[in-house]
Amino acid sequence: MLAIRMQRNGRSHYPTYRIVVQESQRHPLSGRIVAEVGNYNPATKALTLDKEAVKKYLDNGVQPSSRVAFILKKNGVKLPKWYKEAPKKTKAAKHADKLRKNQPKEEAPEVTEVPEAPAEETATTETQE
Repeated sequence: MLAIRMQRNGRSHYPTYRIVVQESQRHPLSGRIVAEVGNYNPATKALTLDKEAVKKYLDNGVQPSSRVAFILKKNGVKLPKWYKEAPKKTKAAKHADKLRKNQPKEEAPEVTEVPEAPAEETATTETQE
């Protein structure tokens, strides 16, 4: 089965991608591609795309990757009816019960007023020591 995916190239810390059609079982960097249908530079958001070739491959059943499908959709390429979008990932805490926000609320301890001792008594206790 064929897939439309992004193949990374460019230098370190500055990637650019080729949008290629290749066998889905192969690793993207294996080199054996059927066709190159575009380029994408994420730093400048520059995209060159052969929309006719992409449309031809999509009509023949080539499966786009989720990132390529997002880019195609954003640039006005209509995806086929059979394409199903990947579900959005949700991040769950490993031990949610231990989080502070999930702990039961502690009520503030009630402060009772302590009657103050008269000033005469404190003066006499200080002199006795």
